[in-house]
Amino acid sequence: MTRILAVLGPTNTGKTHFAMERMLAHASGMIGFPLRLLARENYDRIVKIKGAAQVALITGEEKIIPPHPRWLVCTVESMPLDRRVAFLAVDEIQLCADPERGHIFTDRLLHARGETETLFLGAETIKPLIRRLVPGVEFMSRPRFSQLTHVGAKKLGRLPPRSVLVAFSAAEVYAMAEFVRRSRGGAAVVLGALSPRTRNAQVGMYQAGEVDYIVATDAIGMGLNMDVDHVAFASLRKFDGRSPRPLEPTEIAQIAGRAGRHMNDGTFGTTLDAGTIASEIVEQVENHRFDPLKALYWRNADLRFASPAALLASLDRAPDKVGLLRARDADDQLALAALSQDEEILRLANHPERVRLLWEVCRIPDFRKVMDESHTRLLGRIFRHLAAPAGRLPIDWLAENIKRIDRTDGELDAIVQRIAHIRTWTYVSHRADWVPDCAHWQEVTRGVEDRLSDALHQRLTNRFVDKRTAVLVRRMRDDSAMDADIRPEGEVRVEGEFVGRLKGFRFEADKTETGAAARTMLAAATRALGPEVERRLAQALSDPPEAFELGPEGLFWRGEPLARLSAGSDPLHPKVEPPHGDLLPPLGRERLRNRLNEVVQALLAARLPSLLRLAKAPLAGAARGLAHQLAEGLGSMPCDESLVRTLTKDDSLALARLDVRVGRHGLYIPALFKPKAQGLRALLWSIHAGLPAPEIPGHRPAVMVAPGAPNVFYEAVGYGVLGKVAVRRDVAERFAALARASAHHGAFQPSHEMHSALGLGVEATESVLEALGYVRAEDGFRTGRKPRRKVRPEKPSDSPFAVLKRPR
Repeated sequence: MTRILAVLGPTNTGKTHFAMERMLAHASGMIGFPLRLLARENYDRIVKIKGAAQVALITGEEKIIPPHPRWLVCTVESMPLDRRVAFLAVDEIQLCADPERGHIFTDRLLHARGETETLFLGAETIKPLIRRLVPGVEFMSRPRFSQLTHVGAKKLGRLPPRSVLVAFSAAEVYAMAEFVRRSRGGAAVVLGALSPRTRNAQVGMYQAGEVDYIVATDAIGMGLNMDVDHVAFASLRKFDGRSPRPLEPTEIAQIAGRAGRHMNDGTFGTTLDAGTIASEIVEQVENHRFDPLKALYWRNADLRFASPAALLASLDRAPDKVGLLRARDADDQLALAALSQDEEILRLANHPERVRLLWEVCRIPDFRKVMDESHTRLLGRIFRHLAAPAGRLPIDWLAENIKRIDRTDGELDAIVQRIAHIRTWTYVSHRADWVPDCAHWQEVTRGVEDRLSDALHQRLTNRFVDKRTAVLVRRMRDDSAMDADIRPEGEVRVEGEFVGRLKGFRFEADKTETGAAARTMLAAATRALGPEVERRLAQALSDPPEAFELGPEGLFWRGEPLARLSAGSDPLHPKVEPPHGDLLPPLGRERLRNRLNEVVQALLAARLPSLLRLAKAPLAGAARGLAHQLAEGLGSMPCDESLVRTLTKDDSLALARLDVRVGRHGLYIPALFKPKAQGLRALLWSIHAGLPAPEIPGHRPAVMVAPGAPNVFYEAVGYGVLGKVAVRRDVAERFAALARASAHHGAFQPSHEMHSALGLGVEATESVLEALGYVRAEDGFRTGRKPRRKVRPEKPSDSPFAVLKRPR
């Protein structure tokens, strides 16, 4: 008599390993798994131990059957129950209570037996019903190897590495995977719709450490053994195919049980948006104590094939045992009911063998899980072909349908749909009585599925994995130094990954990334570039002023922007703002700022020597007042008659030795008219005024005043504004002398020399003459009343003479 043993317990108890050892101890055996993925995984494990000739794999879409296998690894639906074996096991037997597939598991519970030993593996919740329905059953309870602990809700961005994030729709999974890609470098994605090949590739990427996170649907709860430390629920509700509902405690436990591996403890919780798990459910999950199942789903297996109507009636039969509940209409029954409305189908299904064939066709799975009319129409066409005299599917028709699916273009959802379609044809290809040369078509469909699966894996990886950020995040968790490579052009690579460019002490992250990914690169660069920043700081502090350059955007060092300049006490003393970049420590930043202030003054002394000499000259009296104003005006100013008239002969000589020219209309220093000096003067004016500098006149003796340009700008670069024209101070003196000479004899017309001096045409010349006080008459220009410059009365504390009285 066969021994029947129910091995029950939570996840991570070693139940499957125990069953595999027991099966291999027998001369023959069969084990049924709930997923093709699990069946394949354990088939590969046994092949490594016993060899391929001893083991068969039987699933709806994959059959590897050597001539004389001793052990069969199957999906529960595909278990060949007519085959006699010494040992038989069914995994996840609590799925007898699943509304969709439960009736299949219940059938195995009631009827599948090994000749010597039968094992049922599953959760403790099914124990009372197994005791009631299976006479003579023994029980073995297995405790969980590791502890599972609830840790509450966490922000999505603060989930620890080696976490699984669980959602209940593809859209939610994609959205969260995109967030993890930006913030942590990426995630593997697991959906129920993925083929085993794609799912294994995604999980393999996680297991290899290429990413530290998985974002999945509840498909993660069964059939995947991984090194997971934490499971986070992004929602506590799911759509069960009919309506949204809260997760059952057992479902939470099944999914959360992925955390912890063998003897390693695990944790579970939620994201902040999902709320919190009720305390009573937490206690159930942590202590693995749940309410027992009240009923198992059942469907009559003793079917009548007299007619489609008789078959449907037998499928509707109610159970006759307590604890069994008639299963809701499954996809195959719904397909049969739909096709039974087709008169042509009814005519063809006119005897038991044809009805049995119709039922077999209706059991072709719709792997898309939508069960729409297109699948029913496909089943109808398959049945019509099989009911034809040839009794086989036409090769051309089969090839056309498969070719239509064999495309790897399109987005994720399109490829997922094609994989679902090709799995249907893979299922069909394993019916040797339906498909001519079935081995060939099995190879064809498997090749299409592999190509689509590889393309899907690549699409998922490209979309949801940023390997650069993943590498950086992983290395930042280590305490060891990070390898940074700085190329001559400033390109920065950290751990071999391009992260941005280093300009002076400022790191510019790669502009292709934003948000959290950019912050990750900045953090990695800050840590990795520490030694390089220290080296650059030491060099900048010791470099001579010649290594620096002033420009419109601030101070440059060795061609790289280093710091901005802002207004100081006067235009000749701009302030250096804190150097650019977040790489400098506070003390180093302050030391560099002080050094750069010294550099700026040294650069100005070297490039505007006459102006700096003027500012520091030991003058007295009126000369000192004029020098002070001239220095603040950056080397030129209108004539201040009140001060000029008070100059002594010694004052004039002292100013002349400083290269200061005192004219009737203005004061200036000729050396400062050179283009480089003029450009630097414009820069200093712009910094002090906080305004962008208009176009610099350059070599031109005069220019038309630009609209909106302030007069003080032209004065700062050596030009006085006369009417609509800005005239260089030395040119203005020559022009005024020509005008005075011409006016000595009465009315005059502007001479060729006057026009040439300005080089701007008649209108500009006349505008300057009017600004100089000449008036237009019928016979030319005459001397008018010369406008006297109004000098604002100065407060004693502000006047140049008051400056002289201040104690030194």
